[in-house]
Amino acid sequence: MNNIVLAQATASAGINPGLAAIGYGLGAIGPGIGVGLIFAAVINGTARQPEAQGKLQSIAFSTFVLTEVLALIGIVIYFLASRG
Repeated sequence: MNNIVLAQATASAGINPGLAAIGYGLGAIGPGIGVGLIFAAVINGTARQPEAQGKLQSIAFSTFVLTEVLALIGIVIYFLASRG
């Protein structure tokens, strides 16, 4: 029984690096769209109410950071998946 579990653990430890790169590329689409939507909303809000530009930009940069964390987590998972 232990040999079966060990064989499964070693067989699933490595993923094809090309497949991992494709997966990361697809995973980076979401944060890219999110960043575009964030700054599109800032531009739209600033055009409608110019005096709120400072507040809108501070909110935009904080949500930008949260969105980019998803891309960074994705690249870490890519390196972990492709090292095998």
